[in-house]
Amino acid sequence: MARDLKSLIAQMTLEEKAGLCSGLDFWHTKGVGRLGIPSIMLTDGPHGLRKQNASADHLGLFDSVPATCFPSAAGLASSWDRDLIRKVGVALGEECQAEDVAVLLGPGANIKRSPLCGRNFEYFSEDPYLSSRMAAGHIEGVQSQGVGSSLKHFAANNQEHRRMTGDSVVDERTLREIYLASFEHAVKEAQPWTVMCSYNKVNGTYASENRYLLTDILKDEWGHEGFVVSDWGAVNERAEGLAAGLELEMPSSGGAGDRKIVEAVRSGKLLEDKLDRAVERLLKIVFMAVDRKKEGATYDAEAHHALAREVARESMVLLKNDDGILPLRKGGKIAVIGEFAVKPRYQGGGSSHIKPTRLEDIRDEIAKSAGAGAQVTYSQGYDLKSDVSDEALAADAKKAAAAADVAVVFAGLPDHYESEGFDRTHLSLPANQIELIRTVAETQPNVVVVLSNGAPVEMPWIGSVKGLLEAYLGGQALGGAIADLLFGDANPSGKLAETFPKRLEHNPSYLNFPGEGDRVEYKEGLFVGYRYYDAKAIEPLFPFGFGLSYTTFDYSNLVIGGNAIRDDQEVEITVDVRNAGNRAGKEIVQLYVRDVQSSVIRPLKELKGFAKVELQPGEKKSVSFTLDKRSFAFYDVSLKDWRVETGDFEILVGRSSRDIVLSSLISVESTVAVKPVYHRNSTVGDLMVHPEAAAAVMEWIRKTPFGAMAADYDGEGAEMMQAMMKYMPLRGLVGFSGGALSEEELEGLLKRVNV
Repeated sequence: MARDLKSLIAQMTLEEKAGLCSGLDFWHTKGVGRLGIPSIMLTDGPHGLRKQNASADHLGLFDSVPATCFPSAAGLASSWDRDLIRKVGVALGEECQAEDVAVLLGPGANIKRSPLCGRNFEYFSEDPYLSSRMAAGHIEGVQSQGVGSSLKHFAANNQEHRRMTGDSVVDERTLREIYLASFEHAVKEAQPWTVMCSYNKVNGTYASENRYLLTDILKDEWGHEGFVVSDWGAVNERAEGLAAGLELEMPSSGGAGDRKIVEAVRSGKLLEDKLDRAVERLLKIVFMAVDRKKEGATYDAEAHHALAREVARESMVLLKNDDGILPLRKGGKIAVIGEFAVKPRYQGGGSSHIKPTRLEDIRDEIAKSAGAGAQVTYSQGYDLKSDVSDEALAADAKKAAAAADVAVVFAGLPDHYESEGFDRTHLSLPANQIELIRTVAETQPNVVVVLSNGAPVEMPWIGSVKGLLEAYLGGQALGGAIADLLFGDANPSGKLAETFPKRLEHNPSYLNFPGEGDRVEYKEGLFVGYRYYDAKAIEPLFPFGFGLSYTTFDYSNLVIGGNAIRDDQEVEITVDVRNAGNRAGKEIVQLYVRDVQSSVIRPLKELKGFAKVELQPGEKKSVSFTLDKRSFAFYDVSLKDWRVETGDFEILVGRSSRDIVLSSLISVESTVAVKPVYHRNSTVGDLMVHPEAAAAVMEWIRKTPFGAMAADYDGEGAEMMQAMMKYMPLRGLVGFSGGALSEEELEGLLKRVNV
C-alpha cells in the first residue's frame, strides 16, 4: 500500500517524532495511534526465533515460545551452501510470521578475529567473502517471507571482553578489506531491513555515534535503504547518535532518549530535518512489515525439524578418518561415551538461546541407525559440571570401550566455557574430557571423537584417535544428523569456515587480544585467519576450507575466459570436478586469487569464489565462477576507493586454502591512472618504477658524482647501483653533489616529473 510518509510526518508533533526513535518496551517500537502508525516487534535470532512469552529481559530469564533451533552460524557457514542457508532463512521467516514478529535480529557477520571470542559460534567465518555471502543468503530467505532481518553487529565487534566500552582500533585498509567487507556484500545484495550497530567504539567513536560508519559508508556509499537500530543498550548519547545515522534506540529508554532528541532540536543542535529523515526510514520499514503480514500464518514444525537435520548434516565437518574407520559398520558393538551424548550442547549461550520444538537424543539416534543386531552401550565418561576426572566414570568408560568394536567419544565445550558476554581464555577442552579420550584410546584402538563446540579447540590427543567429526553446535536435530554421518547414511560435505590452530599462541591476534583496558589494537592488520598462517608458513591443525568425504574428487581442465582483461570487465573461470570414488558426495570447490607482484602488502591469496557441487560416483561436472574488479582489488586509502594494479594474477583452485590443485595466470589492466606525486624526500627507487620519471631522474643523476655509476645502471654494475641508489632521497643527491646540483634544480626536476 502506497503511503505519503512525508505528509504523515508533517502531521506529527516534535515529541511524537522523537518518540518513534526509541522502543516502547524491550521488544516493540512505539506507535502513534491517532495517525494509524502501529507498533511492531523485533526479537532475537539468528539461528532460531527467540520470542519471549512475558515482557521479558534480553538476558533470557523468562521463557520463550517453542521454535526450531537450527545449527548456529559457525556450523551453517561450514556448509558453504548459499541455497541451503536461504532455506533456513525462509523457515525462520515463516516462524516469525506465525508469531507476529516483524524483524528477526540477525544474522551476525562479524569476523572471527580470534578463536577466543565468546560469541564466535554466532558468527560465520574468519573470511569476509564467505561470511558476507552466507549472510546475504540468510537475509534473502528471511525477507522473502515478509519479515525483516537485522544484520549485526556493525562493526568491528570481535570480542566480548569490555564489549560495551572497548575501542577497536583498526587501520582504514584493514577495516575496509576485512571487517566492513564482511557486511558490504550482504547490504548491497540483500538489503536487510535493518542494520544493528555494535556496542564498541571504532577508532575512538562509539559505533552508535559513528557517522563515518552509519551514514557515510552504510547509507551513502553502500545504499542501505532501511534503518539502523542500536544493539540493546548500545546508545551512549542519543542526540549524537541520531545525527550520526542511528534511527532506533532499543530497548525503551523510559523517555530519556526522546527528551534528549527534543532538546537537541529545540536548541538548534540537531536539525529537525535530520529527525524527519530518520522517522521516514523507520516508517518505511514499519509499514513494510504491516503490509506483508500474513494473517493466520502457521508453519510445519516437523518439516522444519527435518530441514534442521539436513542442515546439520551439511554443516558438520569430517576432520580425520584414518584407516577408513568411518562410516561405522552397522550391526557391530559400539560404545557411546561422554555425557554430551545424552545432554547435547546444541546451541550457544546468551541472547540467541532458543527453546526448541523438540530435541533429539544423540544416543537414541545412534541406536536407531546402528542396524539389526547392533549392541550400543553408553558410558557417561565425565561430569559436565566439573573439569576434574572422576575415577569411577573413567573406569566404566574404559570397560565399555574394551568390550566394543569401536568407541565413539562425545566431547566439547560446556555452556560455561563459551557464551555471549565473555571470552574464552584458552582453547582447551575440559581436563577430564582430555583424560577420558586418552584413557579410552589406550584401551580401544578404534576411537572416533565427535566434538560439540562453537569455535576451535586444541587437540593434544589427535594422534591417538582414528576418526574426528566436528559437529559444532548442531541445533535440535543434531542427534539424527550425527548418526546419519557416522553410519554413512549421509556423506560428510562440510568444510571449515575458520582455521584451527595447533596452539593458541599461533593465532595472529594472540599478542593483542583482548587489548589493554578499553583499547584493543588490531595490529595484525589484514592478516586474519588463513591469511596469517599462509604468510608466516605456520602449519595449522586444520586449515581454512578443509573437510573430508567418504569419497574422493578429482579436479581438471581449469579454463580462464581470456588471458587478459581490464579491471572493468568480468571473467569466467571454469573447472571440471569428478567424483572418483564409489559413493555419491558433495565437494566444495574453492577459488583463491593471488597478486603476483604488488606495490602494497597483500595476503598470499584470498578467497574469491566457492561452489558446492553434488556428484554421483564417476560423475563429472563443470563448475563456473565469475570474477570482477573486486576479485583483484585492494582498498587504496589515498584514493578512498578500490583499485587494481596492472599486472599478473594467479587463479588458484583447490579443496582447501592449503590444498591447491590447479592454477593459472591472468593479466589484469587497471583503468585507474594513479599519478604519483613526487617530493624532495621521494627516493630514486620511487621514480625508477615509472619510465618517464626514471628518464628524468637518470639525466639529473649524471650531473652528480654518481654519474659514472649511473652510466652503468643497466650494465655489469646494475645490481650494485640499484641497491645503492634505490632508497636515496632526491634531496640527498643535492647534498652529495658537491655543489653540482642546487635546490632550485631539484624544484625544477619535481615540476617536470609531477606534470
